Amino acid sequence: MTYTLTSHQYGKAENHIVRIYRDSPRHEIRDLTVTTAMRGAFEDAYLTGDQSKVLPTDTQKNTAFVYAKQHGGGTVEDYGVALAKHFVDDVEPIHGARVDVVVDDWERVVVDGEEHDHTWVRRGPENRTVTVTVDGKGEEQTVHVGGGIRNLVILKSTGSEFHDFLTDGFTTLEETKDRILATAIDATWGFAATPPDWDVAYAAVRAAVVGTFATLHSLALQQTLWHIGGAVLDAVPEIESISLVAPNKHHFLYDFSRYDTDQENAGEVFHADDRPYGLIEATVTR
Repeated sequence: MTYTLTSHQYGKAENHIVRIYRDSPRHEIRDLTVTTAMRGAFEDAYLTGDQSKVLPTDTQKNTAFVYAKQHGGGTVEDYGVALAKHFVDDVEPIHGARVDVVVDDWERVVVDGEEHDHTWVRRGPENRTVTVTVDGKGEEQTVHVGGGIRNLVILKSTGSEFHDFLTDGFTTLEETKDRILATAIDATWGFAATPPDWDVAYAAVRAAVVGTFATLHSLALQQTLWHIGGAVLDAVPEIESISLVAPNKHHFLYDFSRYDTDQENAGEVFHADDRPYGLIEATVTR
């Protein structure tokens, strides 16, 4: 039987890079988890074990750390582009490179009403993400940058309904015109053009996601995602499309009637059920 190697890539996953900026008495911090992936003329490494064209993943790791110093003064997107272009432009067998970056945010500790210059507390669980893909060399080279939000946990206590849905013999879900709506949004988007400021663009996307979720009276999580996508495209004209993934983090009203108590649960105490969960996905494109 004849086999064909139809696709391949290799790289170094989850390099955790912490960069401290000491240019002034007030230090700054940038916390990145960087994954690199190379594509190119590496067939012999798979077919015969010939490593002569393979740039070791350990070298990719080292380069990611050094570039955090050399190209760490701009945005995360600037860093990702510089790193990916280095691999493609400077390493002959590499024809394409992808750099994925996950950003961990930190906020300053406040002591006696003032922000401390050298101490932070980790925010979370939300992360900003950046993906850079560089393909080709010279004039034929293309550079694509994508952004994202991972695990944006958000909840509102009212302003959400779910009723008039399709039923069959296995349906037990009760209709409701007032429910908790909670999710952990993963969003990724692609740019058709470079925005004037990457950080401003990210802030505008996040504000559109959070603001739409909060203010839209939702008849379904599907409807919410559609409106979020439109709000993002309106907020940042350089974004071409956005994909959203949202698990429905169900909250069920806890039944007090089973107990010998005169307490009434008037929409106040809920059981947060982490699984199974509805998983809603949508992509909105201009």
